[in-house]
Amino acid sequence: MLVNGVWTADWDPVQKADAQGRFVRQTSSFRNWITPDGAAGPTGEGGFKAEAGRYRLYVAYICPWACRTLMARALKGLQDIVPVTVVNPRLSDQGWQFGGYEGADEDPVFGARYLHEIYTKADPIYTGRATVPVLWDMQRNVMVNNESADILRMFDSAFDSIAPATPRLCPPDLAPQIEGFAPRLYDLFNNGVYKAGFASTQAAYDEAVAGVFTQLDELEAMLEGEFLLGNRLTELDIRAFVTAIRFDAAYHGLFKTNLRRVADYPRISAWMAHMLRQPCIRETVNMDHIIAGYYSIKALNPKGIRPAPPAHVSALLAG
Repeated sequence: MLVNGVWTADWDPVQKADAQGRFVRQTSSFRNWITPDGAAGPTGEGGFKAEAGRYRLYVAYICPWACRTLMARALKGLQDIVPVTVVNPRLSDQGWQFGGYEGADEDPVFGARYLHEIYTKADPIYTGRATVPVLWDMQRNVMVNNESADILRMFDSAFDSIAPATPRLCPPDLAPQIEGFAPRLYDLFNNGVYKAGFASTQAAYDEAVAGVFTQLDELEAMLEGEFLLGNRLTELDIRAFVTAIRFDAAYHGLFKTNLRRVADYPRISAWMAHMLRQPCIRETVNMDHIIAGYYSIKALNPKGIRPAPPAHVSALLAG
């Protein structure tokens, strides 16, 4: 991680743990918002007006948080408005790096070798982990935001005047349901798999695994229509999908969330196939990067042996 702008230690998946051995995720530090007119958003300062070609999104295909911003970008037709740079999926001793793997990009803005160099461009004395996604303002050369939930919301509405008309991912009539359920989905499922995989005590692991499968059971029961909230694709579908698509290939084995597979849930399996039929969603899922990335975590897989992708996941992605 970075301490006062200097890389000080090899990359470690366990950012922090509480007294009971529960994994604690780092809080995002850059929280400005792109808005239609450049006014300040819910957090941060103003000055970030929605403009084509001004902003760049840094992502990793391995990362579910980054890929939910990729999904929103695709569904909202922002591919030609917000360019993307993809980092190497294999985690190095200095964290995310650029290039050196098929489908990974070099940094076109600064020619940086590692993502942490982008962080110190934003804040020369930054202390913390260099995480994806990163939304960068190429006009002002500042980091706009590194919180995926914020970026998801920005992409849903900030570019409406210059992007193709597409469905609202957080429509006002469903916003109370989305905002009511999203924290539970995050805690038990999205972050729950990490709390299981990076638990440092048996009790913390047991608690996390129970939560993961409680949430999967709940999602299975919710899926009475095409999507989680009926017949409209919303932000909740994006939030759940990015974890579900990685589950059987990575979390089930590597993170020991192996009570059941996602494939054992018929409604969730059908919903995932339906999600992959939505415009441009399939291109946001790179299973080669996902498997290469997760199984490069030395703390969990010290020999670096990479498994074959589950046959049913490959079939699902093949359509």
